[in-house]
Amino acid sequence: MPRGRRGGRVSALEGGPEEEAPPAAAAVPSALWVSGLQPEAAAGQTLLRGIFEIGRSSCDVVLSELALRWWPIQPERPAGDSKYDQCKEEFIEVKDIFSVKLKRRYSAKQQGNGTLLGITLFICLKKEQNKLKDSTLDLINLSEDHCDVWFKQFKKILAGFSNRPKSLKVILNPQSHKKEATQVYYEKVEPLLRIAGIKTDVTITEYEGHALALLKDCELQEFDGVVCVGGDGSASEVAHALLLRAQKNAGKETDSLLTPARAQLPLGLIPAGSTNVLAHSLHGIPHVVTATLHIIMGHIQPVDVCTFSTTGKLLRFGFSAMFGFGGRTLALAEKNRWMSPNQRRDFAVMKTLAKLKPEDCEISFLPCISSHDLQEWKAEGSPKSDSSDQWQTIQGQFLNVSIMAIPCLCSVAPRGLAPTTRLNNGSMALIVVRNTSRPEFIKHLKRYASVKNQFNFPFVETYTVGEVRVRQRNKSGCDPEEVDGRQAAASEHSFPWNIDGDLVEAESEVLVKLHPRLISLYGGSMEEMNDSKVTCNCL
Repeated sequence: MPRGRRGGRVSALEGGPEEEAPPAAAAVPSALWVSGLQPEAAAGQTLLRGIFEIGRSSCDVVLSELALRWWPIQPERPAGDSKYDQCKEEFIEVKDIFSVKLKRRYSAKQQGNGTLLGITLFICLKKEQNKLKDSTLDLINLSEDHCDVWFKQFKKILAGFSNRPKSLKVILNPQSHKKEATQVYYEKVEPLLRIAGIKTDVTITEYEGHALALLKDCELQEFDGVVCVGGDGSASEVAHALLLRAQKNAGKETDSLLTPARAQLPLGLIPAGSTNVLAHSLHGIPHVVTATLHIIMGHIQPVDVCTFSTTGKLLRFGFSAMFGFGGRTLALAEKNRWMSPNQRRDFAVMKTLAKLKPEDCEISFLPCISSHDLQEWKAEGSPKSDSSDQWQTIQGQFLNVSIMAIPCLCSVAPRGLAPTTRLNNGSMALIVVRNTSRPEFIKHLKRYASVKNQFNFPFVETYTVGEVRVRQRNKSGCDPEEVDGRQAAASEHSFPWNIDGDLVEAESEVLVKLHPRLISLYGGSMEEMNDSKVTCNCL
């Protein structure tokens, strides 16, 4: 069969001669295909059977409801000749195909649709460490009629994946990290969305709060999902905006939320920030192509969300927060945004450590004890109360307080800031660091970057909770050098909180409440990630 690999310009896209080929995806190595298709994988009604050239071999190809299978066509074996081995069968699952295009060659003088070469399948491959990769498989056949039948059948199959988005609202923050978000989107994300046939409407934000203002009133009925290209602050703002929009649509008052309404559209996170905690926690790695393919494939993951409120007023929806050292560090970093992201982060950490001081707090929390944890604690001879409706209170001098509904993975904490927490296990991790010496506190911080237990210190306590109330007992507020302008004027009665990497000034008492599975994010299941057990000295 003619291969049609020489001369002219080759494109896998349908359309006129001016249409360029899509960005080259790595051809699928034969070693990645699973040979010897198992009976359960081969199950399903056979839809089509035909001959295509795959690689450099003519193959017998069978398309069923669940898989595309093929094997090389071997010449008839001579009698008594045993040198011909049994044909190796290879396959891909239909659910891993995210687009199909007609493959054509265009010459400079050619008019019309060009010369048909066959069909190109665009495939999502699973790699190691939760990484996804796009690839292609060419089915070469020069028959227009033959390819048309197969092309229409592939399109019909792909149309059956109703969970895959067809139209997306994209929010892009051009100021994220090193101002790379625009380049990341148009070079890595947009080409894949275009290949998948997904329509996009892109808004480039121009100021802080732009995404919130936009999503508050814009029409979202025509979209299947929202995508945020940026860092943790941008992603948190978009998630907050979607949840506020859901409360508005449900006719709920945001200042008296007992059971908030779920976000109506799933949110996709494209990591383009400096730490990318949200995307890292969702996908296991801050990988742009992986995040994009999860969106294209329609992988949905429900995620728990917290409400942060003070004196009956909702501050915001969020996934994690830090008060004390974490809040002060962010406040100082925000004051020095003229520095590069890494510079201001290191500067803020060093200066906050140099002026390390505790906060006088009273922390009340509602324990959330799973039956599994209860059995483990009893086995260890340290049973906790079976009751989960009794508030407990601790008080004293605290260097840092962390409240996290997600694991909070990032490059400096590969196991996560809260490694025992999951995306949707219905609980939060409360981690409190009591007053201690600066060297001991630094040891605790350094443990996040290692495989050792960062909580194995006498001054660190961890709890699994459903609600937390943090009350600041002194009114010293922030160091005037750490904030500027309006923040400095308000520092006497407000305190800096780091909520999802965004600086929030709050009053002396903040209530944090968990709401299970309140938003859906595009991403894979965290159960696929390597679980690491962490023990806490307080249990």
